Amino acid sequence: MASTLTKPARPPVGPPAARRTRVLALPEARWALAALVLFLIALPLDLLGAPAWTWGPLFAATYLAGGWEPAWEGLKALRDKTLDVDLLMVVAALGAAAIGQVLDGALLIVIFATSGALEAVATARTADSVRGLLDLAPATATRLLDDGAEETIATADLVVGDVVVIRPGERIGADGRVLEGASEVDQATITGEPLPVVKENGDEVFAGTLNGTGALRVEVERDASDSVIARIVRMVEEASGTKAPTQLFIEKIEQRYSLGMVVATLAVFFVPLAFGAGPTDALLRAMTFMIVASPCAVVLATMPPLLSALANAGRHGVLVKSAVVMERLGQVDAVALDKTGTLTEGTPRVTAVRPVPGERAVDEGRLLALAAAAEHPSEHPLARAVVLAAHARGHRLLPAEDFGSTPGVGVTATVGGERVEVGAPARLLPGAEDGRTDDAPRTARAATVAAGLAAALEADGHTAVLVKVDGVPVGVLGIADRLRPDAAATVAALTGLTGSTPTLLTGDNPRAAARLAADVGITDVRAGLLPQDKVAAVQERERAGRKVLVIGDGVNDAPALAAAHTGIAMGRAGSDLALETADAVIVRDELATVPTVVALSRRARGLVAQNLVIAGVFITGLVLWDLVGTLPLPLGVLGHEGSTVLVGLNGLRLLREAAWRRAAAIAAAASTAGTASAETASTGTGS
Repeated sequence: MASTLTKPARPPVGPPAARRTRVLALPEARWALAALVLFLIALPLDLLGAPAWTWGPLFAATYLAGGWEPAWEGLKALRDKTLDVDLLMVVAALGAAAIGQVLDGALLIVIFATSGALEAVATARTADSVRGLLDLAPATATRLLDDGAEETIATADLVVGDVVVIRPGERIGADGRVLEGASEVDQATITGEPLPVVKENGDEVFAGTLNGTGALRVEVERDASDSVIARIVRMVEEASGTKAPTQLFIEKIEQRYSLGMVVATLAVFFVPLAFGAGPTDALLRAMTFMIVASPCAVVLATMPPLLSALANAGRHGVLVKSAVVMERLGQVDAVALDKTGTLTEGTPRVTAVRPVPGERAVDEGRLLALAAAAEHPSEHPLARAVVLAAHARGHRLLPAEDFGSTPGVGVTATVGGERVEVGAPARLLPGAEDGRTDDAPRTARAATVAAGLAAALEADGHTAVLVKVDGVPVGVLGIADRLRPDAAATVAALTGLTGSTPTLLTGDNPRAAARLAADVGITDVRAGLLPQDKVAAVQERERAGRKVLVIGDGVNDAPALAAAHTGIAMGRAGSDLALETADAVIVRDELATVPTVVALSRRARGLVAQNLVIAGVFITGLVLWDLVGTLPLPLGVLGHEGSTVLVGLNGLRLLREAAWRRAAAIAAAASTAGTASAETASTGTGS
């Protein structure tokens, strides 16, 4: 559903541009474009009164270009004893042409051809993105031979038990376990964790994740076809293929209506013939019946409200991919949210600066400046967060000399003649390595205080970073992913709209997940999840009869987005796969628009119901008039077109800015109700 220092860019996960299916490569798109061009050329000629020989062949070509494929598919469906509504629309268009309504029939053909083309494009783009996910895993890997030599082979040829060498900055080619070395691995594509994870002897690593500054030797534990990244591809494809197709309301009765209309039209033609009526009169009555009974008004009863809501949402930064999706949004009654990049900004930031009191005490500004100067040469996300915080506070950074970096431990550098160390408290505090203890009382006291500060920050869900100067701990920095400003209000609004508190699904650690959930009012927290675990959680809710809305942003969220009743992706931080798999995209990353668009969808569904009543009344009245009396064809066309225009205009009301404001007001009221409900539940007064 995209600064001075920005968050570390995640590696691209979508297909290269050259591999993306071009729109005009799809036959549906080419035929629809041809039909549209022909129609637009013929239309002004007809309206301006040009001779029929100038526009007649163009309209005929429009019918052929846009109608042959749905007609052919409809005929194949008939062979399977199924009446396709597209075939019915082609027949209605031909019937309109037969009684002189050539323009109306051509317009109907163009609308149906364009709709089919858009569906084909959406399907192709999703397939491209799923296939492109496999590009995450490198094409080759460096395998270690028994004699210590190395060879380069295709990752697809790796087998369980092979040992591969992963150098700094390389992608890991297979799922396995670390045998030797230490490094920090960015595995956001798999778990969604915002920060790289330290990997040492015995730790599991995943194909497609990005190695940091250390070298690793990894023993392969899964075949390429069974890696986590390959399973994500399969889950997305299976979920997209097996998810029951949600249809627009009117399509749920299309088979019965279509069959009834065909049977009735034939009866209106043949019954009068049996009683001695002339063929011309019988055909005219039958064609009049087909026109007035045609579901054009019913189709427009459904589409304009949904398409108007879709367009209105688009103006406010929510890309809803189809009218079907817009309808489904109004049906959701349960919500599952990702954490990193969805409820949070997905960017680690310095949230606390805690100097250690004592003889070597420094103030907050100097503590941050020293740490930033030492971290400045590093490419680690935590280092970038420290440097960004120092720049934001206006600190001038001294040059760092003798810089060194140890994966999983931290960095060291000489800054202004002082030796500065910045890294993990568990590794840098006295006694943390090799059982060493520091007997200097001053250092021991500072270490004790620093350990307490670090423990307090970590208990609150922050990542603690220790700063030492000349071997003495002088302070601790707290780093965390910042909560989106509208996260709590969004959770409350979704609670009010659906009647149940959203569920948090995250690959992050339970402590960080619990802290964030408490901040936004979520009580159902499921942490440490892999992609298949998220899918299982969604399917569990849906088996219980809930229509689940999933909101996420990463590759690891894509299977859940595909499996859910409706999926929404965050646009700026979202991976290509998540953006293509999701049913809607929050383009501007404004989380608060989610409850607003849900409320707007419910309003659209209400207008659909109104329009169906209007269309039903008109169709019933005109049909009875044609059957019982003699309905003049011009009056029948006028009544049919009048009802179509009426329901169309009623639906177009949702295009207005007032419609979005009204939906936002409904969402705000739901937020207030959701907050009150959460407070009641937390105090126990609700029981």
